Amino acid sequence: MRASGILMHISSLPSDYGIGTMGVEAYKFIDFLKKSKQRYWQILPVCPTSYGDSPYQSFSTYAGNPYFIDFDLLKKEGLLKKSDYSSLDWGENPEYVDYEKIYNNRYKVLKKAYKRFSKGDKSDFYKFLDENERWISNYALFMSIKGENDGKCWLLWEDSLKHRDPHALWQFKEAHLEEIEFWEFVQYKFFEQWQALKEYAKENNIGIIGDIPIYVALDSADVWVSPDLFELDEELLPTSVAGCPPDAFSADGQLWGNPIYRWDRHKETGYGWWIDRMGIAMKLYDLVRIDHFRGFDEFYRIPYGDETARNGEWVKGPGIELFKVLEEKLGKLPIIAEDLGYLTPTVRELLKESGFPGMKVLEFAFYPDSDSDYLPHNFTKNSVAYIGTHDNAPLKEWLSETDKKSVEFLREYINFTGNSDSEFIWAVTKVLLSSVADTAIMQMQDILELGSEARMNIPSTPYGNWQWRMRKGAVTKELEKKLARLTKMYGR
Repeated sequence: MRASGILMHISSLPSDYGIGTMGVEAYKFIDFLKKSKQRYWQILPVCPTSYGDSPYQSFSTYAGNPYFIDFDLLKKEGLLKKSDYSSLDWGENPEYVDYEKIYNNRYKVLKKAYKRFSKGDKSDFYKFLDENERWISNYALFMSIKGENDGKCWLLWEDSLKHRDPHALWQFKEAHLEEIEFWEFVQYKFFEQWQALKEYAKENNIGIIGDIPIYVALDSADVWVSPDLFELDEELLPTSVAGCPPDAFSADGQLWGNPIYRWDRHKETGYGWWIDRMGIAMKLYDLVRIDHFRGFDEFYRIPYGDETARNGEWVKGPGIELFKVLEEKLGKLPIIAEDLGYLTPTVRELLKESGFPGMKVLEFAFYPDSDSDYLPHNFTKNSVAYIGTHDNAPLKEWLSETDKKSVEFLREYINFTGNSDSEFIWAVTKVLLSSVADTAIMQMQDILELGSEARMNIPSTPYGNWQWRMRKGAVTKELEKKLARLTKMYGR
């Protein structure tokens, strides 16, 4: 079925309190999607962010981001007073997230909510803990120990806690019961608000496209709890880390720093960790985009301690076996494969065998004298097409910064003779919507005709990303009607 949707992370929603949340503006955004005849809302990973504020580097692959919990909804429950949060400094610019101020103030407010919550009925809370026991107690313990160690990476904790000595963990739990329960409460409220929002989306026929990174962060509860699943030495230091090799865009390659999976160990355990991970993702989302799909065919392994990615090597991944096991345990997998970049024949074969739709990005297509797979005439039906993703420039920025030959090629390709950026953006949007790809996803920045000021992420830059927020009132009835008309025109 042909469909379309919009890519915008929860953090980018308008809010009076520094960052987008699962409150009223999220519900309004779903209303906008419905009125503009969209079928999907695509978001980035909703897990807690760590240093650098990237949703792709998290303290947990299972937990939800406390930043997205809506204070006004907690106020309606009687867990907060308006004065608890309305007078705090959440940042001066309503179109950007000030993560330092969010970090310094948000947990203070959530602790006030927890204090009130702890005096009431906890029966639903205990039921939530039972249902999520596979991960939540370890996560809450991890965050509590991290707090007691001034936020230091778990590799720098005292040896008994670092190596998860049972007696040391029991002693810590006994001494920090309230702090541990606070972190469990935060997750309880996140998932309560998330399920309500997802249910509202379902009632309005809006599917949620979620996102999970292929790798997890070294400083995470996942690695701390299951070190045997990763390439670590006896001191639990990585022996190798993930990244990408040098290419035309980077002479040193990309050094991501995530620990590499021990795929032999995952196979021995029946891929249980992946079954848990994908099972939770399938409950959270209607479709799941998996970042760096190529890594399941072959992954790039770099010696730990190297300062660049130059000395890495390609190593064979689990291949189709992993997805066969997942499908056997979980049923049909609603996966979108992020298959961007250089694709070897074996990656193409894995994608074909899996049956998952791949991704097509128009901003990668328009290089003169090349017949790119990303040109619309080369699209396949079983694909998800974008003008650009969160890693790409908004189209307005792309048009102003890309070389003239590429822009002229695009003009000629779509037969565009106009002069204004606005006309150009909507002409390209029409090409996207008219393509044969089953699904077309537009960045909200392009719908709003925004430029470099609204870019979400510049890959390989550790700071200054993930900050853009949509201003209040940006969505108008005229915009809804325009998008609805085009969506209907192209049968989506």
